[in-house]
Amino acid sequence: MNGVRLDSATGRSIILATVLGSGVAFLDGTVVNVALPAIGRELGGGLSTLQWVLDGYLLTLGSLLLLGGALGDRYGHRKIFAIGLVAFTVASCVCGLAWDAPSLVAARLLQGVGGALMVPGSLAIIEATMHPDDKGRAIGRWAGLAGVSTALGPFVGGWLVDAASWRFVFFINVPIAAVAFAVTVMKVPETSTRDRRLDYPGAVAVTVGLGGSIYALIEGPARGWHPVTVVAGVVGVAALAAFAVIERRHPDPLLPPRLLRSRVFVSVNLTTLAVYAALSGGLFMLTLQLQETMGYSALAAGMATLPLTVVILLLSGRMGALSQKLGPRPLLTAGPVLAGIGMALLALARPGTSFAVGVLPGMLVFALGMSVTVAPLTATVMGSVEDTYAGVASGTNNAVSRIAGLLAVAVLPLVSGADTSLAEGYPSAMLVAAGVCIVGGFVSWFGIGGRADGSP
Repeated sequence: MNGVRLDSATGRSIILATVLGSGVAFLDGTVVNVALPAIGRELGGGLSTLQWVLDGYLLTLGSLLLLGGALGDRYGHRKIFAIGLVAFTVASCVCGLAWDAPSLVAARLLQGVGGALMVPGSLAIIEATMHPDDKGRAIGRWAGLAGVSTALGPFVGGWLVDAASWRFVFFINVPIAAVAFAVTVMKVPETSTRDRRLDYPGAVAVTVGLGGSIYALIEGPARGWHPVTVVAGVVGVAALAAFAVIERRHPDPLLPPRLLRSRVFVSVNLTTLAVYAALSGGLFMLTLQLQETMGYSALAAGMATLPLTVVILLLSGRMGALSQKLGPRPLLTAGPVLAGIGMALLALARPGTSFAVGVLPGMLVFALGMSVTVAPLTATVMGSVEDTYAGVASGTNNAVSRIAGLLAVAVLPLVSGADTSLAEGYPSAMLVAAGVCIVGGFVSWFGIGGRADGSP
């Protein structure tokens, strides 16, 4: 079924269900940021524990997205999307009821599993059901609203923490996911399926690889390089190497090697890695800096990121249409460079500086850059593959963006020195994030062609 018009009742229902489902998963990647100090005060734990509250979710989400996309291709994206909504909702309830830090981290791991079933299916449903003439607008609308949900997280989280409790940061997922589930079951058509052998060995290898590597990156600097930490790192690297071998030999791999021969597909995913590393790592460091060093309340820290939400909401749809006219290359070059400049300006957020000087200019420039980037990025990666690989392409691109956040949260405090002194390491962390983002713009310039689909 590839003829649903965007402005039809079914088309609107598809957008509503997929935006709510993927949006709640993206929201949960950032909404927790401003709740971290409150979680730390109530449940205990230092910086490494707070990193795991974020990275536990991103770990399972990022490592299982490829499998989630493959399951949708095999059994139908609507079915897998609905199952993911249920799993995510149950895990969110457990997060809100967590009695100590380990139980919260365990529930966050389960949350990521549900998110990995939802996120690739949401975009694949749009790709498989929308009329070709409306597909670009539909993806642009999805990307813009998904970007808003990511950016809105700190504001929503801050309000909930100050008005009630950090636990409501997780409970808020329940009504949103319930609406998404109801609309999905009643209004969203099922997509066609493809008979394929699921690559379970690849899924295990990439999950173990990311888990071991990230464990070593977080626990090594925090608690010392004990034998367990070193072994975890070695096993992680070995598992990632094994994943590459498995993908070349498996008859139906999670990440088909043929996709990696597409210059556009590879370039856009490298740009995604850079941009979302800066977004996730930068917002993580900024919200900690505002609350721990500059004395902002949780709500005030969330309000500081509100310009990002507003600008993306206003401009993303227009940028999607502009990308169709100009081609993605100019926007995917200018957007990351602008976002990087904004991130560098946010390094000025230090004790003694006002919001108008230290935060607002950088946030506005960063928001402009992200609004230029988000919609063309998603549309280009989906347009670079055949429809039969829609789930794989969506899963890959979303996996890259979540893994980018995972690595940024783990590595940025370490390379900047913020793991030992937040106040001293924060400016360096923001400049590193800025540099990574700008590199993403150069990757797009050299890797993407000038046509509307990004081809040479």
